[in-house]
Amino acid sequence: MKPDESLIEYPSRFPIKVMGAQVEGFIEAVAHVARQFDPEFDASTIEQRPSSGGKYLGLTITVTATSREQLDELYRTLTTHPLVKVVL
Repeated sequence: MKPDESLIEYPSRFPIKVMGAQVEGFIEAVAHVARQFDPEFDASTIEQRPSSGGKYLGLTITVTATSREQLDELYRTLTTHPLVKVVL
């Protein structure tokens, strides 16, 4: 496989897991970032999983991926957000 080839066909629905502290505004912040890269992103589709201790919240957002560059930039933006701890 050449470096510029991708295993993902674009456009496609692409799930991303985002974890952060369970604080007010976390879900809205993640949804805001998602909408910057996928204007059609629907925040009502966010799946939530609180940690057993309730301190952290895991979110799964599903965006419409249009390119490798878009996904890379989305990951970069999420990982640098102050409320986000981990992006998978």
